[in-house]
Amino acid sequence: MGHHILPKRIILVRHGESQGNQTDTAYATTPDSQIPLTPLGIEQARRAGKSIHRVVSDDGLSHNWKVYFYVSPYQRARSTLREIGRSFPKDRILGVREECRIREQDFGNFQEAELMKANKSDRLRFGRFFFRFPQGESAADVFDRLSSFLESLWRDIDMKRLVHNQVCDDEINLVIVSHGLALRVFLMKWFKWTAEQFELLYNLDNCECRVIQLGAGGKYSLAIHHSEKELVKWGFSPEMIADQKWRANANKGDWNDKYLDTFFDHLPCDSSSSDSDDNDYVPCDQDGEMENNTHD
Repeated sequence: MGHHILPKRIILVRHGESQGNQTDTAYATTPDSQIPLTPLGIEQARRAGKSIHRVVSDDGLSHNWKVYFYVSPYQRARSTLREIGRSFPKDRILGVREECRIREQDFGNFQEAELMKANKSDRLRFGRFFFRFPQGESAADVFDRLSSFLESLWRDIDMKRLVHNQVCDDEINLVIVSHGLALRVFLMKWFKWTAEQFELLYNLDNCECRVIQLGAGGKYSLAIHHSEKELVKWGFSPEMIADQKWRANANKGDWNDKYLDTFFDHLPCDSSSSDSDDNDYVPCDQDGEMENNTHD
């Protein structure tokens, strides 16, 4: 760890069921930031609090854990955190910060149902990551502000602000209560996924969690807490799953350039072949083996 106090886990939580999840018409009369939870959403948040408590305490086996919360300023996220907080005594909570940059994607102001239906249809044709809603944001715009948030988060960690500049031997757990798309974008930024990989992902269910855990080698991975079956269910490609498994055991400083062959698969395997005639070039597969170009 060195002098840094790295969080053991970063737990991403989507808010509980809201009135907007029940019916899209809620957004036509109520600002998105003020959409409340339903009674079911409140119950979901309470259950999520108990589940998160079990995770950070290792089912009661850990005795030196602490939690720091970040929460979107939207009412449904704030209400979710209030219910989650019922599972945590104050002496276990390092702090809480309302963070505007982890709010949901802006879809415009009051949202007329038929117009939003047409916009979402256009988004499917255009691409979910780059499509920008009129008077609103694209997922790419959310990526930019989430990137800024992550820079601040790492400064907080580096400057020991989460532990109030004190020497700390506790296990630190960060819990981020936010929204479906914002959390998918967070994962995209964290794990350096491409726009194409983002398009594969499914939204978190209400009050569903993703646990990013620090491996023994110093890298963070979803594959430590979550099973391969879960990763498949969430839309991860085989390459994304393999990367999560690699991260679970890799050492800090190791580099897995998983995109190299995406852009440079047409290049020769070694420099000695760079001067050969283009017509004699035989491409390499990912393991450096020569491809079999023999035709039937």
